[in-house]
Amino acid sequence: VAHQWGGGLWLYALDAPERKARVVPTPTGVWGLAVDAAQGVAFVAEHVHDKVHALSLEDGREKWAHEVDPNPREMVLWNQLLMVGSLQTGQVVLLDNRNGRELAPVVPGPGVPIVGGPTEAFSAQVMGGKAPRALVRSERLKRLFMSSLGPNVGPNAQRMEVSANSGVAVLDLDRQEVVRHLGFGAGVTEGLALDDRAGLLYAADVGLGQVRVLDAAALVKSDAAARKAVLQTLPVPPPEGTPWIRPAEDLGTQGRAGLELHSGPRSLALSPDGRTLYVLNRFTGTVAVVDVSEARAGKSRVVRQWPVVDVRSREQRRLGQVLYFTDVGRTGMSCDACHIEGHTGGVFFEKTRPMRIYRSTTALGSRDTPPYFTPASTRSLAETAETVGGRNRYHNPDPLPSEVEALALYTSLLSTPPNPYRGADGAPLETVTMPDGKTGHPAKGLALFEGKGRCAACHPAPLFTLDQDPATRGQYLDVGTPIALELRPEQQQLVKGAAPPSLVGTWDVWPLLTSATMGYAVQGDRLVAAARFPLRMLLEYSGPEHGNAQALTPEERDDLLAYLLTL
Repeated sequence: VAHQWGGGLWLYALDAPERKARVVPTPTGVWGLAVDAAQGVAFVAEHVHDKVHALSLEDGREKWAHEVDPNPREMVLWNQLLMVGSLQTGQVVLLDNRNGRELAPVVPGPGVPIVGGPTEAFSAQVMGGKAPRALVRSERLKRLFMSSLGPNVGPNAQRMEVSANSGVAVLDLDRQEVVRHLGFGAGVTEGLALDDRAGLLYAADVGLGQVRVLDAAALVKSDAAARKAVLQTLPVPPPEGTPWIRPAEDLGTQGRAGLELHSGPRSLALSPDGRTLYVLNRFTGTVAVVDVSEARAGKSRVVRQWPVVDVRSREQRRLGQVLYFTDVGRTGMSCDACHIEGHTGGVFFEKTRPMRIYRSTTALGSRDTPPYFTPASTRSLAETAETVGGRNRYHNPDPLPSEVEALALYTSLLSTPPNPYRGADGAPLETVTMPDGKTGHPAKGLALFEGKGRCAACHPAPLFTLDQDPATRGQYLDVGTPIALELRPEQQQLVKGAAPPSLVGTWDVWPLLTSATMGYAVQGDRLVAAARFPLRMLLEYSGPEHGNAQALTPEERDDLLAYLLTL
């Protein structure tokens, strides 16, 4: 068991559950874990320095470490390959698991076949991928399956926006390409489980409260076969007594999701004989036991549910969580679709005016930094919950006041994570080692931030944004930074200026600027990661209108960067 902030890997003996776990040290910020039992190696992906570390299970000794795309999470081993999915770029990076050498990224590009869903006609406009939410390999079919919100559609003449189309993609690692994406058009597909012998792929939809059963061979065979790959869609009913987000009669009608959306199926595991599927339900705190012995005939059924943890003690917060993650209107959109676990989620060609490519901002700590959106359009979390909650559903139906209150409460409790660039007591360190290996002095950087660098004019303490003060909220400033990524600019509204965002937690934000131009670059007709440490890129780019970084010495820039990482 990996812990994000515990700095350790807990090893439990399944044949002696009473035995105390042995702890192997790990870096902090671990989000992903894969284990090579034969070699006695654990691979952990962490988002502090955006690296994968190969650690000996015997003593925790590091065998190798390698940089990967920002915010790595999902990982899977296959022969001598380690596949690593980035929540930010939507790429699956291939590493040689023996030494960490990077081989190639796999990401959907223009022309990737999209089978089903609202983005099917926009294959030619694909500019990249969206966050891999789960990965599973098939030895028999020699393919990798990936759940995501689908290929990321960029600027297009029809002005189709956001482009969420949850489903399962087929990846061919030999050819290093995404073969096709089967889009379901609704929900948010998360966990995957594969019965390779039976050729059945199970996909959990946390947005709709369902588990889909798919024919894995049909997914691989052709676009036409993939279109008919879904064998069954199984609702996971919530236990009796589960509180509803709104009256029961409002759900499961007029094209809306049913009461099963209150379950939140997230992770899947198959029994060794492939006859039982275990479904971990995030919102009800249960494990559903599903008989899948007749799954190919479309006759899977939920047999019983095990309570794991009581989730009803904070009922309103739990209802807010359901509202954050689910797709009530079956539109394919939810809060989590764009802000994964409350954090960032890549870039989108989206509906905000001016209409162009934007980065998805983090919602962590956003309670303290209204107004929201660029330019400012909502002035509180409650107003945001009402506006965005209704828009995500296409107003089918509009949120009730009780839904707005619950969603605003849940979002307000999404806090900025602990800062790994500070000491254990929260105090700034004397020196900080940055992601690119250089060091700086935060105390010196503070003086530069408030003085020579002229940063505090737009990012004053304590929240480091003008939006923290009612007198200066909602300002739309032109500070000379790039206004848009140069991808089909004729189909974007290129208006200068942006609202200065909060700098709190910037150490874990990628890309930077609302235009996403600090981190991303355009290569041909798609986006590519240009910098894994965008703060450095931003400082070196900024002219006299955006602070005064050009007037700083290299040592002063290091000190300023060290300070920014501590915010």
